[in-house]
Amino acid sequence: MATSLQFIKSASGTDVASLSITGFTSQYDVYAIYIPKLIQNGNNDIRGRFIDNSGSVISDSEYDYATEVMNSHSSFSEGRATSQTSIDSLGVNDQNETYGVGSTTYIFNPADSSSYTFLISQNAGMRDIAKLRSYKLIGVHKVAETITGFNIFGESGGNITATMVLYGVK
Repeated sequence: MATSLQFIKSASGTDVASLSITGFTSQYDVYAIYIPKLIQNGNNDIRGRFIDNSGSVISDSEYDYATEVMNSHSSFSEGRATSQTSIDSLGVNDQNETYGVGSTTYIFNPADSSSYTFLISQNAGMRDIAKLRSYKLIGVHKVAETITGFNIFGESGGNITATMVLYGVK
């Protein structure tokens, strides 16, 4: 994979239900979204959805994903699901909200209306105090359409505080 990141823009939100970033165009085939720290009001997974070219967050059952969960305190595990309304396991946040989640997500071919949009992600956060949990994740949006952005939110509706930084990858 290419390694030159070209800054496009950032988006921040404090105590919001969800956070979106747009800016995917045909200029790049691959985009990177870096989240240095995400805090959620609750002890739940972070989920994501793509945004279509009309600006709507896609919440239909069009996502598949698979994860490798790497716990510091117990055995590793796997998770997977098909025909979901979002992509799960973009991170987990401790309920004391101190540590937060850090993640990097790569999104492939979002502007190509003739192919599915794929992503890979790596993240780390705390599950309960002093129990590190990290994820490796692959996901796909199984409808061929133009994707212009990405939206994140807390699994159980807890508000989030985060900054998303969008890069084009050369």
